[in-house]
Amino acid sequence: MRPLLDTFYNFHWVIPDEVARSAQAYAGYLVPFLKNRGIRAMINLRGPNARYAWWHYERRVCAELGVTHFDVTLNSRRLPTRAMLTRLLDAFDSAPRPFLIKCSGGHDRTGLAAGLYLIHRFGWDCFERAGGQLAFIPYRHFPYRSQRWLRALLTYVREEAKGKALRDFLTEDYTEHGFKTWLETHGLADGFRGVSGDIIRR
Repeated sequence: MRPLLDTFYNFHWVIPDEVARSAQAYAGYLVPFLKNRGIRAMINLRGPNARYAWWHYERRVCAELGVTHFDVTLNSRRLPTRAMLTRLLDAFDSAPRPFLIKCSGGHDRTGLAAGLYLIHRFGWDCFERAGGQLAFIPYRHFPYRSQRWLRALLTYVREEAKGKALRDFLTEDYTEHGFKTWLETHGLADGFRGVSGDIIRR
C-alpha cells in the first residue's frame, strides 16, 4: 500500500525526515499516509476552503493525529503577494518536523514552495537544487503557459536579492508588481494570468 500511495499522491522527501511534498489525498487513506511517514505538520497551499469536503476531512484527520495544519494560499497562475510569501516562510519556521507541503497535484505550487524552502534553509548556494523541485521527473511538473512564472520567481528573487537572505528580500523588498514588470521585460508577459489578491482560484 505504501509504494502505491507514494506514487498516487506524488509523494517525495525534499529533505529526508525533515520536509516532504505531495498531492492532495483525494482518494482517502490520509491517516496511514501521514502516520507511516511520521508527519507532524501539513502546509496546505490551497488555502482555507470551508466550502469543500476535502478541506474539512484534511483538518479533521490532522486534528485526530495531532498534526499541525497550516493554510497558505498560493495560486499557480497568479503572482503571489508579499503577504502570501511571508505567510509561507512563517509556516516553514513554525511547523514541527517533519512536515508535508501539498497542493492539488503536488507538482506546481508544491514544487515552488519546496524550492523556496531549500533556499530559505540553506541559502543561495542551494539555488540549483531548489530549481530541481520544479522538474517533470520525478515531480510531474509540466507547466501550462500561464504557470511559467513559478520557476521564474526563483531566478527573479536571486537576481533582485543580490545575496540578501530570502526572508529579508521577500519581506522587505519583494512586490508582486515589481515581479510582474520583470516578467514582462523578460518575455514572460503571458507567463501568468494576473496578480493575486483579488479572486483566488483554488
